[in-house]
Amino acid sequence: MKTIGIIGGGQLGRMLAMAAAQLAIRTIVLEPQEDCPAAQVASHHLVADYDDEAALMELARRSDIITYEFENVPERSASLLSAERPVYPPARALSISQDRLTEKRFLNDSGIATAGFRPVDSLEDLVAALEAFGGRGVLKTRRFGYDGKGQWVFTGTANDPEKAFAELAGAPAIFEEWIDFDREISVIAARGTDGAVVCFDPAENEHREGILRVSRVPANVSDDISAKALEAAERLAGELGYVGVLGLELFVARDGRLIANEFAPRVHNSGHWTEAACVISQFEQHIRAICGLPLIDPVRHSDCVMHNIIGDDMDALPEWMATPAALVHLYGKAETRPGRKMGHVTVIEKRRNG
Repeated sequence: MKTIGIIGGGQLGRMLAMAAAQLAIRTIVLEPQEDCPAAQVASHHLVADYDDEAALMELARRSDIITYEFENVPERSASLLSAERPVYPPARALSISQDRLTEKRFLNDSGIATAGFRPVDSLEDLVAALEAFGGRGVLKTRRFGYDGKGQWVFTGTANDPEKAFAELAGAPAIFEEWIDFDREISVIAARGTDGAVVCFDPAENEHREGILRVSRVPANVSDDISAKALEAAERLAGELGYVGVLGLELFVARDGRLIANEFAPRVHNSGHWTEAACVISQFEQHIRAICGLPLIDPVRHSDCVMHNIIGDDMDALPEWMATPAALVHLYGKAETRPGRKMGHVTVIEKRRNG
């Protein structure tokens, strides 16, 4: 029986451990927080920091394969583990995704279009970027930041580059041009150890305050856009030499262009709907991929809408529990906080086409 080591004990680690258990595969979670969501379902929990070398070596000793649930795993930790056991997704994908500038350049080099961008290391760089992109765009820290954190939006009016640059506090940054987009979509792709790639249908996503709120499938896009999105995700997985599941986020611009925003080298929030509306979830597909098991065509049997349950959304839980055709999935978090993802619910419907 194989054992998978998982770095990170949040809800994604929890769902990976659940998928592994369905295939009689054990999991060990490395996570500093006691009673974390993943520890409630994993075979074992190592309570330690992500850079604790002794704990990392114990994780490697007790695991056949290592994976992770978030992209900010320390690079040294990934390197130490890679010397002991197969680490999937590969450390290269982790490194590229951790730096937004490196990521944008890699996407472009792979033939995948992105918004225009410029590195920002000084106030002069920021002012020049604003001039180049007509005063509109988004300033982002190059490293870390998620759910809208570490970002400053410039609308072209009342811009204050001095204030934004000061708030960076010296962190390297990137300025991205503003994309006038019609909608946001994402593709979940899985690539096996043999190079085989399968993709789930594109989802249409709605973000508020930088946090994903709703994913709808099928996305309201043309067949041509859908095909291009799937091709971009497959190409990205191949260029990375990837093993596992990744999420590629894209903008559908009003002028018809398809623009990649970013990719996540892990299972992705916009793919949670797969557990309710497909014959296989993104989580099982990831477990299969990293274990060298066959990937299967992720046939979608239903249309669906996935809602994140965030913060006080928990107050509506009784209503969700009584909603027909709704799969409620809670993450086992003890404390509700504003902006904290507490669970999700996927409401399925009969397929209208396809």
